[in-house]
Amino acid sequence: MRVLVFGTTGQVACALQRQCPGTVDLVQVGRSEADLTDPAACAAVIAQSQADVVINAAAYTAVDRAESEEALALTVNGAAPAAMARAAAVRRIPFLHISTDYVFDGGGRTPWQPHMPTGPLGAYGRTKLAGEQGVVAAGGTHAVLRTSWVFSAHGSNFVKTMLRLGRERDALRVVEDQIGGPTAADDIARTLLHIAAEFHAGRGTSGIFHYSGRPDVSWADFAREIFRQAALDVTVTGIPSSEYPTPAMRPANSRMDCTTLAEAFGIPRPDWRASLTSVLAELKEV
Repeated sequence: MRVLVFGTTGQVACALQRQCPGTVDLVQVGRSEADLTDPAACAAVIAQSQADVVINAAAYTAVDRAESEEALALTVNGAAPAAMARAAAVRRIPFLHISTDYVFDGGGRTPWQPHMPTGPLGAYGRTKLAGEQGVVAAGGTHAVLRTSWVFSAHGSNFVKTMLRLGRERDALRVVEDQIGGPTAADDIARTLLHIAAEFHAGRGTSGIFHYSGRPDVSWADFAREIFRQAALDVTVTGIPSSEYPTPAMRPANSRMDCTTLAEAFGIPRPDWRASLTSVLAELKEV
């Protein structure tokens, strides 16, 4: 199976390289070969490839900056995936796309199911929702994987930020009224490769699916577990979001119901605490 991946340096793109089995021919294309600000060029790469499956692991992910760069974010997160999905549909090959819990308004406490009404709070969520809609409208075989709170040993993420701050300070104030499921990039990569293999074998169901780590926690409790596993003596004080204002509003409820993914592809929610252990071990080796 030949898999064409858009993205080379992001957390999931790096994880796909690491998690790819020897039986899969993984071809990754970066910005120099397919800039997502040029959707037509991205579509052309798919049209000219010999890929059996396409995975889009590239995106505009600067949540706060998107508030002032929504047009650019919409091209990258909305128009480009839609163009890719149409090109994949023409070639009759599956298209896999990563999305986010930010497409919801974050209200309530009930875990979000894929069919529930969306309502993004900001520009980033709006542009990611546009991408989802474009992928579905393309009409080909597809899987949109909404995930949340991605972390890994690579790139910028909450785990690495907490480790850096935890080595500098003995006390931190961390938001505790936002609840979600931390999700390791390696787990996302394995899930995408499994879905790709199922589609390639003629199995699986197209649709929008949710995938996040369990159990759901607050950012403050996530930080506490990071420090516990890293053996850092840091006191974490939970604070409301109102005490940590940002340009873009964050969803308070990022809980995700992942039942349909388990039913369609047999993929359970991973325990993020075990994945965190692996990430911390990898960071020690760097």
